[in-house]
Amino acid sequence: MNSIITSFLIFTGLVGLVTWLMTRKDDHNSSDGYFLGGRSLTFPFIAGSLLLTNLSTEQLVGLNGAAYEHGLHVMVWEVFAVITLVVMALFFLPKFLRSGIATVPQYLGVRYDAKVRMVVDMIFLVAYAVILLPIVLYSGAKGLSAMLDVQALTGINSEAGVLWFMVILIGVLGSIYALFGGLRTVAVSDTLNGAGLLIGGFMIVYFGLKAVGDGSGAIAGWNTLMEADPERFNSIGGQKDNVPFSTIFTGVAVINLFYWCTNQQIIQRTLGASSLQEGQKGVLLTGALKLLGPMYLVIPGMIAFHLYANGSIVDGELTFIGNDEAYGTLVRDVLPKPLTGFFAAVMVGAILSSFNSALNSTCTLFSLGFYKNVINKNADEKKVVKSGKWFGLFIAITSIIIAPLLAGQDSLFDYLQKMNGIYFIPLFAIVLVGMLSKRTPAIAAKVGLAIGFTIIPFCYFVPFGKALVADMNSFHFLGIAFAIIVGVMLLIRFIKPRSTDFIQEDVKAVDMTPWKHGKKVGALLCIIVVAIYAVFANSAAFTADHNNPDGKLKFDADQQAQKEREALKKAAK
Repeated sequence: MNSIITSFLIFTGLVGLVTWLMTRKDDHNSSDGYFLGGRSLTFPFIAGSLLLTNLSTEQLVGLNGAAYEHGLHVMVWEVFAVITLVVMALFFLPKFLRSGIATVPQYLGVRYDAKVRMVVDMIFLVAYAVILLPIVLYSGAKGLSAMLDVQALTGINSEAGVLWFMVILIGVLGSIYALFGGLRTVAVSDTLNGAGLLIGGFMIVYFGLKAVGDGSGAIAGWNTLMEADPERFNSIGGQKDNVPFSTIFTGVAVINLFYWCTNQQIIQRTLGASSLQEGQKGVLLTGALKLLGPMYLVIPGMIAFHLYANGSIVDGELTFIGNDEAYGTLVRDVLPKPLTGFFAAVMVGAILSSFNSALNSTCTLFSLGFYKNVINKNADEKKVVKSGKWFGLFIAITSIIIAPLLAGQDSLFDYLQKMNGIYFIPLFAIVLVGMLSKRTPAIAAKVGLAIGFTIIPFCYFVPFGKALVADMNSFHFLGIAFAIIVGVMLLIRFIKPRSTDFIQEDVKAVDMTPWKHGKKVGALLCIIVVAIYAVFANSAAFTADHNNPDGKLKFDADQQAQKEREALKKAAK
């Protein structure tokens, strides 16, 4: 246990020291300096921060948990993200940087009007405070608790007590980074932790495969994994799986596009790019790194299924782990103890990255959206930054209180995607229509938001609405909702268009010369995505279960697995 704590403290302290040395002279008093890193971010820091902001424990724990239950096809959230990052680099980013904006609502204020901007500011703030930040804290607490045996370290006896302790600890540390450092501090620490996360993630795969191979090596473990459960290695989800292949072209596409192209928490570091060229290189580098994502975000879940799906004997009793316990349990069981502390430090860095990035974005949205425009229009730069810090502290405390209340969700990742759909869909619709249609008026955006925030919650939570979409995949439903919003907005544009075309002004915030290799690299990344799907779709995994044409995985119903469970129960008795 001492080696775990020592390696944890060494890596965490090293990241903190290097970050401080690199950012101690930065401007933290002006809006551009605090919220956008002085528009000085180069492509390595953009890519590192983008990657680690995304790769928090809701991904490590949640997506591996989804792979544990459903199989390889959940890799869609990683692989399809590459295509959306190409779209971000070549289409969305030039439009954002041309307007010199710091927030997505600020762009909507330019494109539509101040009322649309204010409504979207409020939507982001509520979503981050109630959905995103609590999930980051909860998933981080669950993952680290499973990995480090926090009960033994702290002497806290109850599971709820451990959860509260970890949530508060992560919340306090993340708040320090976000509230006192600003965006560049977040980006630098993210990049350092990102390198550690990639190393640690591949270590888990290596040692996990060795465990599957029973000491015969990682390659033998991979062969065993493929031979034991070939039907799980299928890139094409069946119609009854949680992410059918057809949903890639409906709700999954829209959610991914919003997340990587218009989600304030994610794209804020791209808005701080020193030039369009640096921004495009950073975003496309992130896309290239995301191609490796399934290796450490999906394969560990597959390994955990092989090791734990049939239960194990603990203290003479047959026990089964849940989806969101799979990753932490695997790390604890297969990683050598001295390396566990290092990986725990990397996990903390990943958690803090998502938390402090969302918190920094929350501060930005409040300060520039409400404080400067509504509460105190004459405020100087120091007051604007200070207001963001105080509001960020309030949101951090709120999130810490909400996070433990999430306990009991069947699947953390599925819950996250479902809740994200409520605001992802309408917001992406109004951004996309605004960019593609120069005559769409502000009233169309307001109506689109109203429709989206009516029909999606109605079909999620109201019994009658739930019954209407009971037989429909939730991602198809979100795709239909998106189409309805866009259709209504275009109808309004046809009936009552703007009197003049919207002309986007270049405010000369940064050099807008595009990267000359951007389109070629983007095309190459898209070809690789298609190749990955083709390789796994045509493997033995696709045809292994010929008696199961819809592709549904038999997670609990498989007769052989049931026999093995019965044998374990008899052994336990």
